Amino acid sequence: MSNPIQPVILCGGAGTRLWPQSRGLRAKQFLPLAGANSLFAQTLARVDDDSRFDQPVILCGAQHLAMVREQMGDRQCRLLVEPMPRNTAAAIALAVAGADPDRLLLVMPSDHVIADVAAFHAAVDKAAELARADWLVTFGIAADRPDTGFGYIESGDALGTQGFAVERFIEKPPLAEAERMLAAGGYSWNAGIFLFRAGRMREAMLAHCRQIYLAAERALAAGREEGEALVADARDFEAAPSISIDYAVMEKDERVAVVPVAMGWSDLGSWHAVHSLAETDDGAGNVVDGDAFLHDSRGNLVRADGKRVALIGMENVAVIVDGDDILVMPLERSQDVRLAAQAREQPAN
Repeated sequence: MSNPIQPVILCGGAGTRLWPQSRGLRAKQFLPLAGANSLFAQTLARVDDDSRFDQPVILCGAQHLAMVREQMGDRQCRLLVEPMPRNTAAAIALAVAGADPDRLLLVMPSDHVIADVAAFHAAVDKAAELARADWLVTFGIAADRPDTGFGYIESGDALGTQGFAVERFIEKPPLAEAERMLAAGGYSWNAGIFLFRAGRMREAMLAHCRQIYLAAERALAAGREEGEALVADARDFEAAPSISIDYAVMEKDERVAVVPVAMGWSDLGSWHAVHSLAETDDGAGNVVDGDAFLHDSRGNLVRADGKRVALIGMENVAVIVDGDDILVMPLERSQDVRLAAQAREQPAN
């Protein structure tokens, strides 16, 4: 490929929905939650294809820079460091400001699972055709259930065989609305993965969120080199409003496309999702990592982290150990983990 696509991997975030194992320096993306390698390492491997992709750009915070370098291994990457979190619009603006206008950028989170990499690559190829025609492209995940935890994308007019114009974005819906959309067809989950020409996104940002783009551009120009990493200037970057790319650009622009794809995607947004994605081989639906004894127990998730855990007569329970912190809850209450994380991670008075 004469002008290969440049992956931009968003590596910020604390991943508190997977507390206590995901926190601080060991955020979700650096943990082996779905396989032997971390989610970040799996994301890097997904774009290890010289015929399609160029050297990745990795955006991370200063607190995660050492972990990124460690898990990169020998992979050559360009590192951009955000001096503080300012949400996805500002992070993407840093990558756009540093790219050639004609370069195609594939922006993706570092903490997702994609089981069918071939399907992902096929969707990227379709999205690239649309991006070269100056569409801002988002990837829609084929919905297989009426999930209320995701935003949705409604497909409009077909754009050849590559995708569809986006009719509208829908916030996380109530169950009845999610069921209606699933039955109607033409809706997909918003995966937060994007592909666009850098110059086209720059124009869109200047039109829709000018303050964010100009702050990022100044922060990049005033940044300092630390080895292979460029650290954006803190004072300039702090001036960028903290807004997601969906709100800042995608929901406002008139030329946004969606490429729907079924690729075994999960954002691993809860311990329930980790359990659902894992393979079980004990005949009772238990997923165990570490030293655990289970008797008359079904459908449980145990991550023992060096401790010895015993479950008797338990069903659909998560037991997550991290040092001195132990989380025990019904898997169906996984969305409440942030309450425990907030309570335990607050500094003592």
